[in-house]
Order: sequence, then structure tokens, then C-alpha cells
Amino acid sequence: MNDQMNTPMAPIPNAPRSVVQVWRDALTKPNEQTYAELANSPDASPGKAYLWIFLASLVSVFVSVLVRVLVAGSSGQADQLQSVFGGSMIALICVVPVAAGLAVLGFMITTGLVQWVAGLFKGAGTYSQLAYVLGAISAPATLISSILSVFYAIPFLAFCLWPVSILLGLYVIVLSVMAVKGVNKFDWGKAIASYLLPTVVFCGLCLLPIIVIGAMRLLGPKIGDTFSTIQSSLP
Repeated sequence: MNDQMNTPMAPIPNAPRSVVQVWRDALTKPNEQTYAELANSPDASPGKAYLWIFLASLVSVFVSVLVRVLVAGSSGQADQLQSVFGGSMIALICVVPVAAGLAVLGFMITTGLVQWVAGLFKGAGTYSQLAYVLGAISAPATLISSILSVFYAIPFLAFCLWPVSILLGLYVIVLSVMAVKGVNKFDWGKAIASYLLPTVVFCGLCLLPIIVIGAMRLLGPKIGDTFSTIQSSLP
């Protein structure tokens, strides 16, 4: 009953807002009405979300490479620094755009799966709306995480910032679930299931080969001994 009463009504499309305003609202106004309004914005389009994710991922990978160079430089080993710096330049030119493109592809697949599950639960939203809203959450969160990663080169600060990074990740998950609820206009249970089920299935598929390989390694000697015993018992 409370979920039905708290479900946001379909808002009237509002005036276009700047990227900064959209990102600010997505991160600092955590309620379903905010995300319902963003989903119904005249600027809502998956193309903008893809661009945000690409640029944010570009900055994130660039910063991670930069931190790697700084850490290597602090070791005082000039030869290793030269080697790492050269490899980092190649990464900046070749790998960084590819990694950013893969981030966009992962975002597209994940968002599609989430909205597909939401559709099974009779969600009222569309893929375009959800992609725009989740992009408005993920892109600035990625940039904030990139800024935090700069300080990981300092051991003491890195230790202190780990809790902040974990809290940021949890906050993004909560906002994403709230966004699924606001865009699709259904209850919390369906929103949580829509967001988490694709993640659980995806992680399970990724971990399955690792589990199978690990099981084969553990059971390999025992299986070999069993076959050896059977072979030696044969006349």
C-alpha cells in the first residue's frame, strides 16, 4: 500500500537542463520523482548517456594510467619508470579509447538486461529513459571515483579512502535501484529484482568457467588415481 502511494506520478516534461544540472540532480536528489522527471525530460536519449559513459571512462582509464606512472616514479628505479612510461603512452593512444568503448558496450548490455527484466514485471519505462537516467548516475560517479584514485598513489591516503570508495559504490547501487523504480513506476521489490537479477546472472556466467576449472584441478589427481586403480585391477 505504501509503495503504491509512494510511486511517482508521470510528470509533465520539463524544460531542457544542462549536463551539470542533470548530473547534480541525479546524485544529490535521491528520490523516484527526480528520476521520473529526468526520464521524461525532452533531452532524454540513450545517445547522450553513451557519450557521458564514454567520456567518463576515458578520464577514468587515463587517470589510472597516470597513477601507475606516478607510483613507478616514486620507486626510484629509473629503468622501470622508463619502461612503464613507454607502455603507458601506448596505452593512452591505443588501449584507453578501446577500454572506454567497452565500458559503453557493457553499459548498453547491462541497461538492456535490467529494462528487459523490468518489462517482465510490467514496468512502464523504456530502454531510452532508463539508459539516460542510469547514465546520469554512473558518469559523474565514475569521475568522482577517478578523482579519488589519484590519491591511491599515497599509501596512507589509499588506506583511508577505501571506505569512501566502498560507500560510493553502495550509494550508486541504491540510486540505480531507485532510478529503475522511478522510471518504471513499480514497487521496491520489482525494482530490486530488475536491477540485481541481471547482475547475479552475469556474474554467475563469468564465474562458471572459473568454478569448473578449479573443480577440475582439485579433482584431477583423484580422478587420475581412480583410473590408475581401475587399470591396474584389470587382467
